[in-house]
Amino acid sequence: MDTLLSRLPALPDLRRLRGPRARLIRQCLAAALLLAGLLLLLLPPAARGAPATGTVVSARDLPAGSVLRSADVRLVAVPDDVRPAGALTTPEAAVGRLLSGPARAGEPITDVRLLGGSSPATSEPGSVTVPVRLADAAVAELLRPGQHVDVVARGTAGSPAAVLATAATVVTVHRPGGTDSRSFGSSTEGPLVLLALPTQAATKVAASSLEQPVTVTLR
Repeated sequence: MDTLLSRLPALPDLRRLRGPRARLIRQCLAAALLLAGLLLLLLPPAARGAPATGTVVSARDLPAGSVLRSADVRLVAVPDDVRPAGALTTPEAAVGRLLSGPARAGEPITDVRLLGGSSPATSEPGSVTVPVRLADAAVAELLRPGQHVDVVARGTAGSPAAVLATAATVVTVHRPGGTDSRSFGSSTEGPLVLLALPTQAATKVAASSLEQPVTVTLR
């Protein structure tokens, strides 16, 4: 090894160099340091030595109400100083769960973004989500993802009120123009609520909501 090192040309002493050659060497060294810094920034956090934890993120843009599959999520290393609280650490913890709101590709999936195992969409095969436009905007302000409600047809002069479905799970509430109740009142249509229901009940609710006013009662 010593013999090999002795054959290498000695590096010039920059303190003794003057003129264009010295400036050229200094510019090359500065460029090399800059390139090394850029490469360091492009390395994964673990390679840079920064503490990082495997975190489940969405593999693509996902709409609200999605039942997550293995292809919808992936595991990446996220620095601990920017990792959100409650972020999942294994894809298995997300697969089969119901997403309460839309998620962008690469967004960390946290525990509060998923509905619990009691959701019909995750506990019963063949369950689906159905959009329902409520007749009473004030009721929609009381709803939060994960709540269980009964869907009721308010009825008309010729037909009494009837329960269309029980224990439906609120996936998300679309509040046009914000969460203020005045924004509901200014809309020509009631707020849209996405509910998780078994397929048969979802079909009945969807059909009835097109023909008569629908509301929900909280459990």
